[in-house]
Amino acid sequence: MLEIRHLTKVYPNGFKALDDLSLTVGSNEFVVVIGLSGSGKSTLLRCINRLIEPTSGQVLLDGVDITAAPPTALRGLRRDIGMIFQQFNLVKRSSVMTNVLSGALGAVGTLPSLLGLWPPAVRDAAARNLALVGLADKATNRADALSGGQQQRVAIARALMQEPKVLLADEPVASLDPATSHSVLDYLRDLNRERGMTILCSLHFLSLAREYGTRIIALKDGRLMFDGKPADIDDARFKQIYGEDAVEVEIR
Repeated sequence: MLEIRHLTKVYPNGFKALDDLSLTVGSNEFVVVIGLSGSGKSTLLRCINRLIEPTSGQVLLDGVDITAAPPTALRGLRRDIGMIFQQFNLVKRSSVMTNVLSGALGAVGTLPSLLGLWPPAVRDAAARNLALVGLADKATNRADALSGGQQQRVAIARALMQEPKVLLADEPVASLDPATSHSVLDYLRDLNRERGMTILCSLHFLSLAREYGTRIIALKDGRLMFDGKPADIDDARFKQIYGEDAVEVEIR
């Protein structure tokens, strides 16, 4: 479904965040991307949907080259790729329902949305997605009145409005406590198992990666260091990824 071919990203300051990275992600996988800060995790996810322009290489979704798509075509392609951010990226003063409805902007258009002219089918979909993440009773609340975990669940519901084929999650639990982190990742796992949605999720915590991922990809200095099953990351692999002085308890 998703092919990444020789992807390289060099920032204007000369920092090479991705270095000739190639991999293929099949449908229905829950792929967790791990690595130290600066290893290229966020850059990889943002290059996939072209929030960041890669320096070279290709990203293909179902055979369509996203990296070569002109702006008009890119808008349509992005509807197939949902995105969840570490800091939620909600409009804090708007209601939960309004934030979720904004996930349908690509289909409805900017002007109707500004006027609040959401089609009934879109409003029904937003209500269903809020119910899916357990927040049906929070629809009229302001987003900033919710806890961090609840806000991240709103962000998941918003991403589902696109009906994406692939869902990218960029450190979605980095700012959450352990119990809430499990709650958010449980919803992502349910989407993967029950809807067959492909998930690419970057995490700092190896224990979470092992628990939720069906496959783990490890990056170091923008290069692929490991690609395989969670159970196959032994102590030697762990130190190769995180350094000889790394202690596993620090990233649990």
